Amino acid sequence: MGLTIDDIKQGVSQIRNPVIARVFRELDLIEQWGSGIPGIFRQVKVANLPEPTIEELVGRVRFTVPLPEILPLTREQSRKGNGKDLSARSAVESGLESGLESLAARILSSLAESALSKAELAKALGHSSISSKLNQRVNQLLDLDFIERTIPQKPNSRLQKYRLTTRGRRMRNQSL
Repeated sequence: MGLTIDDIKQGVSQIRNPVIARVFRELDLIEQWGSGIPGIFRQVKVANLPEPTIEELVGRVRFTVPLPEILPLTREQSRKGNGKDLSARSAVESGLESGLESLAARILSSLAESALSKAELAKALGHSSISSKLNQRVNQLLDLDFIERTIPQKPNSRLQKYRLTTRGRRMRNQSL
């Protein structure tokens, strides 16, 4: 069953990748299935902007929101940034985060090259210390089998590091 433009406007949702959808739901990165597009239409109406257009392309949908003025992009917001910027955007993105970079995605990207401790992860993410949010995301990624401990028999070891699992690498590579 294919969705029509009216279905999309009404918030009907068709999940194309259930694994990614489940990860986003479990990490609280989405509020409710199908709430995004109707919310955009409401906000556009409130801002008194022209109604967005939705076009069906070959295997894709193009969603265009006309803006009253052209907004300049920073290098980080542009897909033309260097490869490092793009790898930080990868992980769980796969078109679902729409430019938002989640902590979970940044953790997966940081672990792409080598195993890191939580302190090393915090530093790689630009944090001064290990936050409760970082602890929470690491535990969620462990539960989802995207990362694993290097010393599984001693989870609280001071030498503990974390690395991507095969599943975590697949998820990260799918979104590149």
